[in-house]
Amino acid sequence: MVDFTLWDIFRNLLLAARWTVVLSLIAFVGGGLVALALLVARLAKLRGAQPAVATYVQLFQGTPLLMQLFLAYFGLALFGINVSPWVAAALALTLYTSAFLTEIWRGCVDAVPKGQWEAAQALAMDLREQLRHVIGPQALRIALPPTVGFLVQVIKGTALASVIGFVELTKAGSMITNASFRPFTVYACVALMYFLLCWPISAWSRSLERTLHVARR
Repeated sequence: MVDFTLWDIFRNLLLAARWTVVLSLIAFVGGGLVALALLVARLAKLRGAQPAVATYVQLFQGTPLLMQLFLAYFGLALFGINVSPWVAAALALTLYTSAFLTEIWRGCVDAVPKGQWEAAQALAMDLREQLRHVIGPQALRIALPPTVGFLVQVIKGTALASVIGFVELTKAGSMITNASFRPFTVYACVALMYFLLCWPISAWSRSLERTLHVARR
């Protein structure tokens, strides 16, 4: 048994936490870009876009993230595509995030009064101009709190990447536990680190919601 001090445990977990942060940012930014493209395709009413986007969203919202990680890591190998745990985790979490953000943002766009769409159309704006100058700014104010709040779910979702061998905070906790035989201490530190990552974001989301609610009154 390796003699781990509390500082040794915390230091090693801190090193692993940076990969949790990096993976979360990749999934959130990548998922946001995919979600934006899907939302625009839906709003543009491209042929087949509505059912295709709806199917995409239902597929990734209706299946466990754990299964999506397994399919990304093991399923691609069936087609001769060998991916690392890093790539598989980033891919699965990006697609998962994009499905939820698509629905969040669709609801925010739908919350903009219909009169705003009609006013933009009366000014002979095309869809790009409507979204940029009229609908987008209003939908953005509505979307900020739930979007920031969803980032917390993405951070916690990265813990599942440990099952395919990606060494982030949870996986590092398991490895240190196996070496130190101090599960309570290790997982208490893991829980504390997740709290330190998620609590400020949750507080910011609540603050945004209060601020924007007051501004709309």
